[in-house]
Amino acid sequence: MIECSHLAELPRPEPAALSVTCPDCEAAGSHPVQLRLCLVCGHVGCCDSSPYQHATAHFEETGHAVMRAYEPGQTWRWCYVDKHIV
Repeated sequence: MIECSHLAELPRPEPAALSVTCPDCEAAGSHPVQLRLCLVCGHVGCCDSSPYQHATAHFEETGHAVMRAYEPGQTWRWCYVDKHIV
């Protein structure tokens, strides 16, 4: 995995998830394809394969750069600024 400068800015330990699913999808009556956890604040959003792409929208609204997969058995992280797995 590639290191990025945004990893050093993340809180330790990582924040607890604020929900178990994408609350924005629930409000819209949609179903997320896969979930992402914001490693800055704990927001849970749906991936870009989901109709509304709420994880990306969260980054665009907040500037929180790094999210990780929030699916069982997945631990990879994505940096929206550097546009790669970190």
